[in-house]
Amino acid sequence: MSTHRVNCTVNGEPCSLDVPAGRLLADFLRDDLHLTGTKRGCETAICGACSVLLDGEVVKSCLMLAVQVNGRAVTTVEGLAQGDALHPLQKSFMECGGLQCGYCTPGMMMASADLLAHNPNPTVHEIQRGLAGNLCRCTGYTQIVESIQHAAAEMNHGN
Repeated sequence: MSTHRVNCTVNGEPCSLDVPAGRLLADFLRDDLHLTGTKRGCETAICGACSVLLDGEVVKSCLMLAVQVNGRAVTTVEGLAQGDALHPLQKSFMECGGLQCGYCTPGMMMASADLLAHNPNPTVHEIQRGLAGNLCRCTGYTQIVESIQHAAAEMNHGN
């Protein structure tokens, strides 16, 4: 199988690797870069566990090839934090109980980061719509929605 050089930015850091032509972005992140926050769940883009930001927009990394991110910026759940300081979404998911088993959590956070970047003060309905591409089998979504509302308040008021 042929390989291609992928030059991109991942979580603010430049990255340059040769990858097989058919390498999925999810596998590139997990196996090549050891960023294991991104999960492969359904592998059909239904569950959203593989969600990452590509140039600031949420995408499903299980359906993208690594070569498609050449020249672009990828942010994973690990990239939300600023050094040792957790992102308000990461803190809120912990404080508000927005996670149970944690498998869906990285994808939920990335979809939420995209939502809050476009709508810093979403209603419950807007949050639900923003998470429509992400599934959770544990929480029943109430605590996830509360986590996002709490993070939005923190981000808007600087508390």
